Amino acid sequence: MSMSLTELWTILGCGLVTIISRALPFAFVKSLTMPAWLINFLSFVPITIMTALCCQSLFIANPGHLATLNVANCLAAIPATIAGVLTKSLLMVVVVGIMAMAVLRYFSIG
Repeated sequence: MSMSLTELWTILGCGLVTIISRALPFAFVKSLTMPAWLINFLSFVPITIMTALCCQSLFIANPGHLATLNVANCLAAIPATIAGVLTKSLLMVVVVGIMAMAVLRYFSIG
């Protein structure tokens, strides 16, 4: 598969824009002193992002109808959540979630 020069420049340009848009805010915020209320507010950002990602995988969107549960993902989320509560380790959550999904698929459950 060959790539034209335009495609290469497009990919490099998109990469540059991505790096700049992710690095510049850190450079600006590093030199500022943020108020305590803003730091407190920003502390909720990671949990809201994780919640949005989890909810997206637990439900199946049906245009024109209510969303339905993805049973396999919900069943795999139970041991993963328990592992997260017990270990407080993201790695363990991922490992247990993958293992649970593998067991569910092996036995065709969900």
